[in-house]
Amino acid sequence: MTLRDAFERTLIEIATTRELVSLAIVSVLFYAFYYPAPYAQQAAEGMNLVVVDQGHSPLGRSITRALEASRSVHVVGEAIDLAAAEDAVLDRRADGILFLSRDLDAIATHPAAIRPGAGAMLVVNAAYAVRAEAIALTLADTLVDAVAQRGRAIDRRLPDPAGLVRVQPLFNTTAGYRDYIFPAVSNIILQQTLLFASARLAAERRRRRAAFGGLRASLGTWAAMTLIGILAQSFFFGFAYWIQDVPRAGNIAGVVLAMPLFAGAVSALGLATGHALGDGDAALKLLIPTSVPLVFLAGFAWPLDQMPPWLATLAWASPATPAMHLFVRFNQMGASVAEAAGPLAVMALLAAAYGMIAMTMLARKTAAA
Repeated sequence: MTLRDAFERTLIEIATTRELVSLAIVSVLFYAFYYPAPYAQQAAEGMNLVVVDQGHSPLGRSITRALEASRSVHVVGEAIDLAAAEDAVLDRRADGILFLSRDLDAIATHPAAIRPGAGAMLVVNAAYAVRAEAIALTLADTLVDAVAQRGRAIDRRLPDPAGLVRVQPLFNTTAGYRDYIFPAVSNIILQQTLLFASARLAAERRRRRAAFGGLRASLGTWAAMTLIGILAQSFFFGFAYWIQDVPRAGNIAGVVLAMPLFAGAVSALGLATGHALGDGDAALKLLIPTSVPLVFLAGFAWPLDQMPPWLATLAWASPATPAMHLFVRFNQMGASVAEAAGPLAVMALLAAAYGMIAMTMLARKTAAA
């Protein structure tokens, strides 16, 4: 069988086999829109906050009014003391507590008067880290504005806080959670869908004793699976990112350069794994549980340099890890090829190594048959 015949045979087999269509095509379409859907709001909103205002000062009232006017926080009421406020959090009636001391107004205008326990304190339920962070950021902005406005009301020589820019996101311009999480997890999705399809294809061929037909035919199969991976990436990085309005297209040339390397590495790994197992269901049972560990090993939820060295090194054996460091840099950050040379070299090495392993296995099995 020639390389072209094997290439066409693989594409036809993918298109006419229900299980392979589900893994290679339907799952890609599904996850492109299902996964980011829960994060479409981008930021947590309407989080309940209870206020303990001991001094009822003008500054305290202005802070409370500003929080009530914000989109992120909803002030559900005031408590007479911290104990009552803690009961509201424990009963899930509130997500956090804002404590304002009696001398808040004095220390805001005269910082030298500050003493331990004075000022403002925020206590949040950290069971949902994103919600807790949103409350903290909203409160920080509110406090800065309120204190600056109060100080300006006393001394007109102070600068207008409205003219100050505190934080300007550089790449995730919306500062949204979806725009942070989706581009990183997309690489896991693209890897796992192609990995599962490639593994099942090879495993079922071996189970049916359908020979690959030699090295050229094995290369044709690998090329076909690589093409499917490239098309899936093009759909994600092109249409899905566009329709979801995810920051994108920072360095299109870099993306185009990395896509075939990623698809080649993943498809070769899947072909080798499936051929070694020889059973499609067994291959999926082995590979499906790897999805969650790979999310944590990719390096976006927790930095790789903060992991144990052996685990951080092992993480790079998954193509999704260099893919995350490549496609996020190219798509969202507009990095040059030189700035992503390290992950690009790792991806090329994985594609070559897994490709050699897969082709050696398939050709040897065919020759032995």
